[in-house]
Formats: sequence, C-alpha cells, structure tokens
Amino acid sequence: MWETILYFYGYIIFFYSLALISSYSILLVLAYIHSAKYLKWTNDHICYAVEGSPFAPGVSIVAPAYNEEKTIVDNVNSLLMLDYPNFEVIIVNDGSKDKTLELLISNFDLEEIPYEYVPRIHCKPFKRLFRSQNPKFRRLTVVDKVNGGTKADAVNAGLNVLRTPYFINTDVDCILARDAIKHCIFPILQDESIIAVSGTMSMSNGSISENGQLVEIRPSNHPIPLFQDLEYKRSFLVGKMGWSQINAMNNVSGGYGLFNSEVVLAAGGYDSSSFAEDMDIITRMMGYCCEQKRPYRVVQIPHTCCWTEGPGTLKVLKRQRIRWGRGLIQHMWKHRYMLFNPKYKRLGMITLPYTLIFELLAPVIEFIGMIMLIVLFFTYNINWQTFWILFAAIYAFSLLLSSFVIFYDYMAGGSYKSASGYLKLLLAAVFEPVVYHPLLVFFSLRGYYNFLTNRAAVWGEMTRTGTRKKK
Repeated sequence: MWETILYFYGYIIFFYSLALISSYSILLVLAYIHSAKYLKWTNDHICYAVEGSPFAPGVSIVAPAYNEEKTIVDNVNSLLMLDYPNFEVIIVNDGSKDKTLELLISNFDLEEIPYEYVPRIHCKPFKRLFRSQNPKFRRLTVVDKVNGGTKADAVNAGLNVLRTPYFINTDVDCILARDAIKHCIFPILQDESIIAVSGTMSMSNGSISENGQLVEIRPSNHPIPLFQDLEYKRSFLVGKMGWSQINAMNNVSGGYGLFNSEVVLAAGGYDSSSFAEDMDIITRMMGYCCEQKRPYRVVQIPHTCCWTEGPGTLKVLKRQRIRWGRGLIQHMWKHRYMLFNPKYKRLGMITLPYTLIFELLAPVIEFIGMIMLIVLFFTYNINWQTFWILFAAIYAFSLLLSSFVIFYDYMAGGSYKSASGYLKLLLAAVFEPVVYHPLLVFFSLRGYYNFLTNRAAVWGEMTRTGTRKKK
C-alpha cells in the first residue's frame, strides 16, 4: 500500500513540476512580448506625451501613516515633489501614538478645516481633516482618524476624501520615482478601459537617500532583502508582465499601484478584514466589471516606479509571509464562487484556477514531498539517480529563470548602475532554491494553519534594515 502511494505521488510531483515549468516558460514569452511593446517608447517620449496631453487626468496619492515620526517629513516632501501637472497627496494618519500628526501640522502649516463627513465606503471614524494654508504645500491633505488595524481601512479613509478620477495606493515610507505618475497614466491615455496599472517595485535596502529621494541605488548586504529583491523582479518582470499580456493579472501590489477611483468605489472599496487587500481589490474590481459587462484591462509596466524597504531579519520575514499565506487562502475561500465560472472570463477560467493550483497548493505539495523524501531516506528507498536528475532539472530552470530576469533588468538600465549589484543578485539566485524558498514554504503553511484555526491576527511593525541617509 505504501509503495503504491509513493509510486503515484512520484508521478503527481513529476507532472506538477512539468506543468509549473511549462507555465513559467509561457509567462516568460508573454512577458517579453508585453515589455517589448512598452519599451518601444522612450522615457522622454512618455513624459512629453503626458505633459502635453489635455486629457491627463487628476491623480490622488493615498498614503497611510502609522507611527512614522522618524521619516514622515522627508517622505511627505518626497511625495509632494513628484513630477505631474495635476495631483494631490492624501496622508491618512491612522491613529498614530507618536508625534507623526504633530510633525505634519508644524512642518506643513496645516490647519483644521470644517468638513461634513459623508462616507462613500466604510472605514473607522474620522477625527479631523487638515489642509495646508501654505501655497507651497497646496497639494497636501491630512486625514486624522481612529486606528482601523489594517492598511485597507486607512486607504478607504483616503478614498472618502479624494477628488480625482484616479488614485495611487502606496505606503508613506515608499520612495517613488519622480516620473512614476506619468508612466502609469501613459497607458490610460491610450486605452480608457484600463482600471488599474501596476508599476514595477524594487528593494531600497542598502541604497542611499537624501531628502526622501534615492541618490544612489545599491543592493543590500543583508541576504533576506537581496532574496526578496530577486523575488520581486521575477514577480513583476515575468509573472505580472506575462499575465498583463493576456489581461489576466489579478494582483497590483499594495506598495504601488494606480486605480480607477470610480470602479474601486463601485466595488465597495478595500476589505479591511482582508490579509491580501491588494489581490482582493483587483479581483473585486474585475468581478464588478464582468458582472456589469464593462470592458476592462489591468496592466503591468516595466518602469521601476517605487522602492520599498523589505524585511531585514528572519523574524520580520516570517511575520510578513505568514500574513501573506493567510491572505492567499482567505482570498481564495472568499472568491471561490468565481473559480471555473465563465461569467468572470479570464479571471474565473485562468487566473484563479492557476492561483489555486500553482500558488495555494504549491507549499502543501512541496511540504508533503519533503516529508516523503525524509521517510524514503531513512528507509533506504530513494532512487538517487532519478532524484538527482529531477533536482538538477528544477534547480537549473530556477537558476535560468532568475538569470534571465537579472539580465533583462541590466539591459533595460534598471536597478543598479554597477555590475557588482547584479553579481550579488546572481549569487542570491544560486542559493535561493535551497535556502530562501524552503523558508517561504513553511511560513506560508503557518499562514494557512492560522486561517483554518481562526487564530488571532498579528500585524506587527515591519522593523527593517533601513535605507541609509546621505550625510
């Protein structure tokens, strides 16, 4: 009986791995096609086209802030210096317990204004609304509200006061490229059916900043942010670019993304109970469009729009990935009615089934495989020749995929100015499958367990290695 189980499971692993490799190969080709279409436009052409267009819409930047007194002034100044003709910055002070609000008031000449609060979507109550009386900071609005416990609740508060047809969801500690808005608006000027645009993100750990702007981009010397930087590049430049080509992308990162305000509000805003609010809002936006028979597109652009600081310790990485794992299974359970439902087009027939099979189930299948490998090792039943052939094939494909992403980023003049940065990423690619990836499997499973057992959620603060400031 045991031998029969092992026999069939071996075939399951083989065909599952083959299907996974095939899917990544297809996404790689699709990503190349999609990026080639976008990269035919130079950066100067995109900026000139947006600046000269009378149809460039207004954009609001919604950035929640919680206990950010150390960096809030530099970060807000950085957002106010973005290069776009018509935008506003909405900082949502989500019940900070430190001096975040006081620093905002004193440094940006804020004054409380009367405001009749009529919520369009649910969030925790407002306390006060501030706007600057200084023309230099005329674009700035600050919302002071009761802490909602999640970023989604804070973003909803920003949505209740924004006045523009599009908004950018970001984190106040993220560093945005000065032309980030232009690059996200450019596709919309060509196709008004676009309801969301995802800009490429990268890690800022190890880089040097001055006045809230990156002056020198360097790779981190800490292995965890380096692994995550490689993971981000693979996700944005292969996964999301590929899905974008067939209009089946269902995740715009919560760190940076541009959204159609009308569609987000019609879909009910962000779900404050979700641990995967970035995936949830896009799925509900796409679901709303399918139900209303409204044409839509969600696109990924290759331009690096945002740099964020990733976890710098194993403890923080564990907390982050447990939350992501919990969010994924929560998301799939919540939207299970869309699975294999032709009413929801590519979302129901391609994207969600792929997410279920190759993302949600992957840690479970890999963990069972690890257990079986241990059992086979101690019972002397491993066919070492077959094992090493399969291991070499999977490892080689992983290394090849990461190497392609690194080379593409280098040729596109992306992240790092020196070759040494890319050599560090190549070194990370060598060790990632055997060091970093197994950790993610265990953390994801812990997130699944927490969801299934309804354990209390712990969001925690993301203590990081930090972006160094220029002295």
